[in-house]
Amino acid sequence: MEQTYAYIRSQLAALIGIDSPSGYTGEVERYLCAQLAGMGFSPVRLVKGGVRVTLGGQGQPLTLMAHADTLGAVVRRVKPNGRLAISNINWNVFNVEGENVRVITRSDGVYEGTVQLCNASVHVNPDPYQARDLNKNMEIVLDRDVRSAEDVKALGIDAGDPIALDPRLRITDTGYVKSRFLDDKAAVAALLTLAKWVSDSRPVLTNRVDMLITVFEELGHGGACGIAEDTVELVAVDMGCVGEDLSCTERQVSICVKDNSGPYNRQVTGKLIRCARRAGVDYATDVYPSYSSDASTAVRVGYDVRHGLIGPGVYASHGYERTHLDGIYNTFALLRAYLEGGEA
Repeated sequence: MEQTYAYIRSQLAALIGIDSPSGYTGEVERYLCAQLAGMGFSPVRLVKGGVRVTLGGQGQPLTLMAHADTLGAVVRRVKPNGRLAISNINWNVFNVEGENVRVITRSDGVYEGTVQLCNASVHVNPDPYQARDLNKNMEIVLDRDVRSAEDVKALGIDAGDPIALDPRLRITDTGYVKSRFLDDKAAVAALLTLAKWVSDSRPVLTNRVDMLITVFEELGHGGACGIAEDTVELVAVDMGCVGEDLSCTERQVSICVKDNSGPYNRQVTGKLIRCARRAGVDYATDVYPSYSSDASTAVRVGYDVRHGLIGPGVYASHGYERTHLDGIYNTFALLRAYLEGGEA
C-alpha cells in the first residue's frame, strides 16, 4: 500500500504540473501515452484529442474514463497598454483574481503574469470593489517590461493563446491534497495507478477493459466520441462532490447515483456498491445537484451502454480544491475491485 500511495503522489505532481486547459492538451496527452507505453500497453491518441488504451481481458467490454482537460481562458486581445484582455472559457470569477498564470504562445514561448482587476490599486481606483467580470474589467498583467501592444506582440503573444492558472499544489503531512484541477487529475492519477496494477499483477480480467482519457469534458463534449462501439459498461471516474447535503468526505470514494443529467444505471451502481463493501473500500453514495459527467454525455449522444460515475471526494470544486490521498486510493481500490468482480 505504501508503494501505491507513493505512486499516486508522484503521478499527481506530474499531471498537475502539466498545463492542460481545454483546447491545449497535447503535452498531457503525450505524457499519458508515454506512461502507458512504459507499462507495456499500446495507447493511441484520438483525432479530436484524448488517449485510449486497452488494458486487456475478455468478456463484455468495459470502458473506464476520466478527463485531463482543466478550466481555462484565452487571450481575447492585446490592449494598447500592454495588458491582456481575457476571453473566459470556464474560470470562476470569484476565485481567480490575484492568481498567477502562464500565457502559452504558438511560438512555444511561455510568459508569466497575474489576473487582476483593471486599475487594481485601491489607492488609485475610485471603485476598487466593483463587480468583477473576466470578459470586461479584468486583465492579465504580464511579468515583462511591456508598455504597448507592439511590445507584447513582439513576444509572440496574440489572441487565442491559452492562459493557464498556477495550480498551487500542496500535499500536507496529514495527507490532504490542495490544488487546482484535482477535477479531474486526481481521477486520472487513480486510473494510471489501476493501469500499473494491471501491468504489474497481470490479474485475470473478466471484462475487456478499455481506458479513455478525454480532453473536452470541461466544454461538455469529452464523452461524445472515442468509446469503442461494442462497449457495454461505461464508468466515468471524475471528482466526487463534497458539500452541504452530501455524505462524501475527501477521504472516501463517492458513488454517484444521480446528478442533474438523471440517475445512473442501477445495475452498475449496485455492482459498485457491492464491490466496495466486499473489498472494504471506504465509500459514500450521493446525489449531485449541479453536475454532469462524460458518461452522461456518452448516453446523451446515443451510446448504448450502462453508465456509472465514481470519484474521490473533492471540496471547493472549480476553485482551489481539496481532496485526500485516501480518497484517491479508495477510488483506485474500488476500480480494482470492480475489475475483479465480474459482470454487473
